[in-house]
Amino acid sequence: MDDKFQDGYYDSAENIVKELQATFREEAYELLAELESGLLELEKNPDDKEQIGRVFRAMHTIKGSGGACEFHDITAFTHELESVFDKVRSGKAPVTTELINLTLLARDQIKAMFNAYYQGGAADSTKAAEIIEAFKKLVPQAAAPEKQAPAPERTAPPAEKPRSLTYRIRFRPSEDLFVQGTNPINLLSELRGLGTCKVVAQTEAIPFLEDYDPLANYTYWDVILTTSRGMNAIQDVFIFVRDTAEVNIEVIDEDGYLEGETSYKKLGEILLERGDLTPDDLQKALKSKKRIGELLIDNSIVPQAKITSALMEQQHVRELREQRQTGIESASSIRVATNKLDILVDLVGELVTVQARLSQTALNNNIPALVTIAEEVERLTSSLRDTTMNIRMLPIGTTFSKFKRLVRDLSSELNKEIELTTNGAETELDKTVIERLGDPLVHIIRNSIDHGIEHPAERMAAGKPKKGTIHLSAIHAGAQVLIRVQDDGAGLDAEAIRAKAVEKGLILPDAQLTEQELWQLILAPGFSTAKQVTGVSGRGVGMDVVKRAIDALRGTLEISSKKGAGTTITLRLPLTLAIIDGFLTKIGAEDFIFPLSLVDECVELTRDNSFSRGGRHLIDVRGHIVPFIRLREQFAINGDAPQIEQIVIVRVEGRRVGFVVDHVVGGHQTVIKNLGTFYKDVEGISGATILGDGTVALILDVPNLVRTVEVEDARIQ
Repeated sequence: MDDKFQDGYYDSAENIVKELQATFREEAYELLAELESGLLELEKNPDDKEQIGRVFRAMHTIKGSGGACEFHDITAFTHELESVFDKVRSGKAPVTTELINLTLLARDQIKAMFNAYYQGGAADSTKAAEIIEAFKKLVPQAAAPEKQAPAPERTAPPAEKPRSLTYRIRFRPSEDLFVQGTNPINLLSELRGLGTCKVVAQTEAIPFLEDYDPLANYTYWDVILTTSRGMNAIQDVFIFVRDTAEVNIEVIDEDGYLEGETSYKKLGEILLERGDLTPDDLQKALKSKKRIGELLIDNSIVPQAKITSALMEQQHVRELREQRQTGIESASSIRVATNKLDILVDLVGELVTVQARLSQTALNNNIPALVTIAEEVERLTSSLRDTTMNIRMLPIGTTFSKFKRLVRDLSSELNKEIELTTNGAETELDKTVIERLGDPLVHIIRNSIDHGIEHPAERMAAGKPKKGTIHLSAIHAGAQVLIRVQDDGAGLDAEAIRAKAVEKGLILPDAQLTEQELWQLILAPGFSTAKQVTGVSGRGVGMDVVKRAIDALRGTLEISSKKGAGTTITLRLPLTLAIIDGFLTKIGAEDFIFPLSLVDECVELTRDNSFSRGGRHLIDVRGHIVPFIRLREQFAINGDAPQIEQIVIVRVEGRRVGFVVDHVVGGHQTVIKNLGTFYKDVEGISGATILGDGTVALILDVPNLVRTVEVEDARIQ
């Protein structure tokens, strides 16, 4: 063989393997998550065959795909695990706590091996050997290497899949059906059990009440059934009524019939075939400009229920043909690299900015044709923006599932019994938000386990269940997602928090704080009420990290607690970090944007409803006192304020705070731009955006701005 050909061949093979490895990367970590989830479920129900099969399939896929990608050490290691669970699957080895613990360690070792391949470094091969030896002791001879691969068994060729047919059935029972002791609902339920089934009742024969016989049946049914069971199975359903009922069964569609065609018969054709419409009536109806269905109903030629039944048949067959043509059942999604999605979002953001400039130009020049085009572009851009944002949305359940292992391991380490329950796993969030949410939730859950949930003996003494519960939930709330971590533990100790805050100089001994203000003290850097430092907590860094991470996501954190009943921490997060709904305001020549999700209302600032007390500006809003901040003073903006100023009232961490601006402009689609490293530490500003006229508007970091002003006020006092 020519040397150049050989070199090219091996280079090509190596490139193919590298491409396979890159493609398998995301799937590998998904399989590890699936393996962990299956093991945790199996621990709860050791005899669950479905979970055993789930664990075995995850191992088998890791082994097979790892072999194709030439991850030889992963393949060899996973083969040993698969051998163990093959015995479990066949009932030769029991599922025990020791087996689950050891398999979870093995799963962590596989993850370390993947990390070594994808992120660099090396996995501990000694640990892998120790795990295999432990398996051999736990399940004797289960992991012994095979001396000779058995010859592959000869299997019969797979049976041909039965063809799926769609039937039109008209079931017209006799009037004395009930007297015979037959319930037609049971017959229809049997039909539904044969496949995909739709039923319409025909009731035009039901008489008026004075002529109605309660023992008589006046109804018949039209059924559309798609099944692979065949005609005999359908006829068997009606075997006991076939002598007294009229049953018509016709094949109207066949799997694979008319490939490439998704349309179906017209409404008039279906009614003719069923005998519900005569050819003469159809011809008369076709001459009218009305839709045929409306005309037939209006002229009482065909009852409404028969039209509904024919339309149901039409829709049913169309859907089946579309599924066959588009292959929905075999290919419902594709994988797209994250960086490509990021580029797409950036381009959509630029398009939104250009669209705003186009709209502004059209309005300024008052050209009707250009205004029409600008409105159309705005509609299309809005649709494209929403679609692009939806592409980046992922269910938060993938993050929730990771915490089951955390709760299991940590509660075992601390000799506590704790169960994690979840709700709202299908709630969707932007991919970037989900990725950056993991660490804050880890800190919160660790605190709940260590500080919140009591030991079993303490819980029983307090009249609580022996096992504690941490409930993790997510729910949409407008343009935000609320994520709650709720435990049924001891709750926060208000006196201990106050004493620690005084000790650290955060508050004065005689300071009067609301309960919400008191809870917020635990978010201060270095704050901890733990009496001793453990491997879990006590160094006072956890909740400070959480607060900074949530602030970086432009979210807010709220705490509520009741002593002896537990603590709830609520995170309010934006759906996305790329494009938000903003609220545009002006101060002098400067433009500022509030995140619209935080804005409650706007009111005018007058001398009659505003006053000062203790160095704070306050306003009376319908009987409620709201503190406010003058942004003109905060940002040292020159010039005189207008005679009538506006206050934008926002809700931050459960409180209402006002911000004084010169003018309110209104809603604005805000494409968020970073300010760059030079401005990254500017207090109260989280980013910027470009307006339609090309000017730059600053996006306010409202929670940070409120805290900055409160610190300054405290320093002055």
